[in-house]
Amino acid sequence: MSQKTEKPVLSGQRIKTRKRDEKEKYDPFGFRDYILGGLNGAGTDLEAIWKFLDQAGSKVDYRRYGEVLFDILIAGGLLVPGGSISQDGSISQDGDKLWKTNACVFEAPEDMVSMRNYEQVFIKLMRRYKYLEKMFEEEMKKILLFIKGFSDIERIKLARMTTLWISNGSIPPTVLQVLTNEHLIKDGLALEFLIELFVTYKQEVGNAHLLTVLKKGGLEGRLMDFLPPNKRTEENLRAQFEEKGLSDVVKLHLAQASQEAKRNLEIQLHDDFNDNKNMKEIISNIKELSSKHDIPEHEIIVLVWTVVMTQVEWNKKEELLADQALKHLKQYSPLFSAFSTTARSELALMLKVQEYCYENMNFMRVFQKIILLFYKTDVLTEEVILKWYKEGHSKGKTTFLEQMKKFIEWLQNAEEESESGEDED
Repeated sequence: MSQKTEKPVLSGQRIKTRKRDEKEKYDPFGFRDYILGGLNGAGTDLEAIWKFLDQAGSKVDYRRYGEVLFDILIAGGLLVPGGSISQDGSISQDGDKLWKTNACVFEAPEDMVSMRNYEQVFIKLMRRYKYLEKMFEEEMKKILLFIKGFSDIERIKLARMTTLWISNGSIPPTVLQVLTNEHLIKDGLALEFLIELFVTYKQEVGNAHLLTVLKKGGLEGRLMDFLPPNKRTEENLRAQFEEKGLSDVVKLHLAQASQEAKRNLEIQLHDDFNDNKNMKEIISNIKELSSKHDIPEHEIIVLVWTVVMTQVEWNKKEELLADQALKHLKQYSPLFSAFSTTARSELALMLKVQEYCYENMNFMRVFQKIILLFYKTDVLTEEVILKWYKEGHSKGKTTFLEQMKKFIEWLQNAEEESESGEDED
């Protein structure tokens, strides 16, 4: 088997490499100096600034230095951890150090007209160089972590510009979640920034859009996280936001908090059932949680029904289902009774039972029997049952009214006889 012999190599031979294979040295300071020179030459003329940035994109590598570019356009120079501007700079021709420019957001007037003018520079830049969009989102996550290193007025300007960037889609509202960083929360900086942003958003875009942004950003249930730990109460949160005219934000927060509390209450109820806790302890646990989170009774009774009805696998034979359902519900009647102490709660329960029977066809004929059981076990009163019959029914109206007809007649006759007996006395 023949072997190929290696070709001789001349001593001292130089191996050539293609230019594109040679990695260019990363030089953020050199890039900064070039951009600062152009921006300082443009002065405060935003059109001249844009033209320079547009032309510079073909001469320097925005893909590689996008973070530095945005540092400069926002803060005026190359930011270092903590939010200060690096003063390590080159020497310009006249001998002055070149490390900062006034052609940036932080040096712009804080009024919204000026902010909107600066907004256009960013919009044009990212439309021209689409790859900068994703880089800008990451940049903003970093910038927001640096707000402690900025002055009060710089934080206000940044909050107002961030409002514009979120509203025009340059960055998603989820970037605001980075403000829950501990070092920003404990000094109240995160809350101040968020409130300034919300106030600006409400004024510039509208209250409805603000609430939509809160939901998209996953913030409606996290507002409490922005308060310093020692001030993290519902009363303080309400005071902070309502003082700035953000009462609708508070309402959204409370609604979300209530939903979260009800989910926790449902989990607690499932756990209590699975642990075979006695009815007295279960009722106590529910009352404690509902009181803590201010969940109204008419919402609790609906939740109780939902959980109770998931505790058993229902018989598919309709003729056996009624007995199974009544036997199952009877053992929970003390639980239902504990949370049906008002007419509103009783009616909410009746409507929930009706909805359940309508949506689960095997229960259609069981509705009247369930209501009768609840009447006999003092969960429902005749006043509420009669009120339901007259005005409270909805789904399956004809079927359920027909089922209840004889029982309603009996209740009405009993009521008339009772009134008659009282008159004779």
